Amino acid sequence: MREIVRTNNAVLITAIEALLKGAEIHHMVLDQNMSILEGSVGVLPRRVLVPDEDEAAARRLLTDAGLAHELRTGNG
Repeated sequence: MREIVRTNNAVLITAIEALLKGAEIHHMVLDQNMSILEGSVGVLPRRVLVPDEDEAAARRLLTDAGLAHELRTGNG
């Protein structure tokens, strides 16, 4: 799995999930339940991961959607 986005913007995570689901790209959002531990302050970022073989397609999809500036560089 490769991390493609890391953000604490819950709306952005929802939008990215909708795009990936619509494109049938399997993904995982990690750390979304951490708000319980952090007190719902929103300081801990959520991470979106996709399988290695879908990374290029996911990056193209998010770039085409105008979200290239949100993409992580390198290996996460």
